[in-house]
Amino acid sequence: MIKIALAQIDTELGNKRKNLRYIASLCKEAADNKADIICFPELATTGYTPDLLGTRLWQLSESRGEETDRLLSELAGKLGLIIIAGFIERGERTGQVFNSAGVWTPEGESWLHAQRKIHLWADEKKWFSEGNRCEIITTPLGKLGVMVCYDLGFPEVARIFALRQVDILFVIAAWSEAEAYIWDINCAARALENGVFLVAVNRWGEEGELHLFGGSQIMAPDGQRVVRATDKGEALIYGNIDLTQLATVRMILPYRKDLKIPFYQHHYNED
Repeated sequence: MIKIALAQIDTELGNKRKNLRYIASLCKEAADNKADIICFPELATTGYTPDLLGTRLWQLSESRGEETDRLLSELAGKLGLIIIAGFIERGERTGQVFNSAGVWTPEGESWLHAQRKIHLWADEKKWFSEGNRCEIITTPLGKLGVMVCYDLGFPEVARIFALRQVDILFVIAAWSEAEAYIWDINCAARALENGVFLVAVNRWGEEGELHLFGGSQIMAPDGQRVVRATDKGEALIYGNIDLTQLATVRMILPYRKDLKIPFYQHHYNED
């Protein structure tokens, strides 16, 4: 059984040091409660809205070995915890930044992987560069994958992870209240059609005119909800995942076995 902590937090826009202190305190609380993994929302270290941060995005961005990486690597090792959190990753070129999800493991001295957001939403396109990889993260607990917010809305992204034998898909998000109904549909659909556990952690709070509603949740591979957080405020909730359920569900609901990939490939190429 894997115990997962979903950290549905609010953040202070641009105040990375304060946000990191808050993240560290919740990592310690989750470890005290015997969690194996803790997941934070999109851009948890800095706040979300790129238009409000503007060119400060570069100042707030980080590479390996910098503040966020050092802190979360140390915490992961000391607490025996896998930590997943959104941050601004500095790119290879001056002025290039990515909206990324870092994964820190107890065995590592730096993040094991930083998953860059593939589908940028609205004004994000003005500031962030797109990611172009879906990488499986192999851990002693199982094979993990991470998607960032709007990527959840594209079945192809989750399907790539599923075809690479992912066990648990994580989604970190800053999803607005106006599209709350889409959040629930997408979470259930991506879990069901791929026969995977899906852990979706959404931000709560206000930034400018944007209200981020929470509703973080774990979905089972049959699309049923395991646990869900409030949409009224911050929360640190826990859910247990039993990976032995994967085989049972995939035998009863054989969506993966019945995939016709050559057929899909032919028609994608044809169009």
